[in-house]
Amino acid sequence: MGVSQMERLGFGSNRFPKMVVSFLIAFFLLYMLSMAYRSSTFDLIGEFAKAHVTGEMAGNVSRASESEDKHSSHPERVVVDKLLGGLLAPGFDEESCISRYQSSLCRRVSPHKPSSYLASKLRKYEELHKRCGPHTESYNRTLKELSSSHINGTTDCNYVVWTPANGLGNRIISMASSFLYAVLTNRVLLVDHGTDMANIFCEPFPNTSWLLPMDFPLSNQFYGLQSGNVHSYGQLLKNNNMNISTVSQPPPFLYLYLSYNYDEYEKLFYQDQNQGFLQNVPWLILKSDQYFAPYLFLIPSFQQELDKLFPDKETVFHHLVRYLFHPSNQAWGLITRFYQSYLASAEQRIGLQVRVFNRKASPIKVVLEQILGCVQKEKLLPQVDEEKHIAPPSKNKTSRAITIASLYPEYYESIKNVYWMRPTVNGDVIGVYQPSHEEAQQFGNNIHNIKAWAEINILSLSDVLVTSSWSTFGYVAQGLGGLKPWILYVPTGGQTNDQPCPRAMSMEPCFHFPPNYYQNAGTRRRLDTVSPVPHIRQCEDASTGIKLVND
Repeated sequence: MGVSQMERLGFGSNRFPKMVVSFLIAFFLLYMLSMAYRSSTFDLIGEFAKAHVTGEMAGNVSRASESEDKHSSHPERVVVDKLLGGLLAPGFDEESCISRYQSSLCRRVSPHKPSSYLASKLRKYEELHKRCGPHTESYNRTLKELSSSHINGTTDCNYVVWTPANGLGNRIISMASSFLYAVLTNRVLLVDHGTDMANIFCEPFPNTSWLLPMDFPLSNQFYGLQSGNVHSYGQLLKNNNMNISTVSQPPPFLYLYLSYNYDEYEKLFYQDQNQGFLQNVPWLILKSDQYFAPYLFLIPSFQQELDKLFPDKETVFHHLVRYLFHPSNQAWGLITRFYQSYLASAEQRIGLQVRVFNRKASPIKVVLEQILGCVQKEKLLPQVDEEKHIAPPSKNKTSRAITIASLYPEYYESIKNVYWMRPTVNGDVIGVYQPSHEEAQQFGNNIHNIKAWAEINILSLSDVLVTSSWSTFGYVAQGLGGLKPWILYVPTGGQTNDQPCPRAMSMEPCFHFPPNYYQNAGTRRRLDTVSPVPHIRQCEDASTGIKLVND
């Protein structure tokens, strides 16, 4: 090709660079326009996706709320809050206590959240316990006070030492009450579990122990701790004609006997004017089988702090028991194996706790009639169809699992036969299960207590709960589960009750044996004639008792 021909085609020496530059500029502009278009397109797609996901999450929340509002037979268990709204502290070794952060996977979501003040108070208590716990410098220094005839004023830690009385349910409710008293009085709680409570609970406080050391100097005296003990607070008041101001020097330790059979002098522990004296005693050795927390709300010097800790009055035990008591790995193994085998796939879980204190006065047949009258009258379980052998097909049938906790097998066998022999009228599928039947309550038996603790937790996994009147076993289950139970009145004298199981007014346990009188501002009134505060009421299942309710 000749030079003139190349020039005609535009490849001359002057025009060629201009064409290349123009081409590159055009290509760059097209590329930038393309990228801008793609970016705007991705932005639109991203915004659409974000809106879709947000809408889906909102829909899930809406459906969850709708489910709760309609009291669904299968409450939402999707949202997992391992720290229970700030109730629990993070940082524990999860393998050492698997239940601490896993129990929320099995239990219904609690609508009751701890106050921020309670969460903050628990973190401060944990710091105190770590500083003053067993074998710390402060503990060892305060321990020396026990061998002194008077207090030398060098201690910076005070203690409540809890000692056991009666069965596991009584022990748990009294430990929870003792802990609340320790928090209110800036004391450290130490517990004497003994051999029959070994390996039942995990340690509740991080990087320390709540177990009383085996070499505690007064341990050999605990068994004989009864009302009127020479070192008891009640005896000190009796010796000084109930005038504590005449006691010149507080002793290094005092016994607080607060069990069901305490005398009138021991009951003076609950008078506000006596709390100031107790504040100066380094060691308080407490024995109780009662849930005495409700009466702490009647002591004026504690009321303001309690109102800040628990604005929702019927959640006191619910928060305390979930904070303090976590099943050990051995107990959690029993619980989860039962749960996975019988309860996990059920759409609704019903817990039925049957405690009979006198089998002769409460025959099996009569108690069974009371149970069936309760669950069917309150529509907790469907009736069986006496006319048919096979249930008609139904798209709306529900699978229900009933867990029966009782020392005896007869109630389980009878109820299982009821739902095995005949179909239900609505086609619901009913499974009936019982973890164990020990026949008698066994005191001092570690394996028996582990089984009892496992059954309490299994009951607490229920969506619906029926408990027996006066039973502390049932109180603990309803507290753990955040459940307001139906209370089964166990019949006596061979007669069923016209009202077999009224609904509890709150999920709080009953303080069965409070002092008979309430005293404030110089006035003394009987507790059974007037409610001194709106959140204290007479118990449904014990006419002598009081319990916490919402105003």
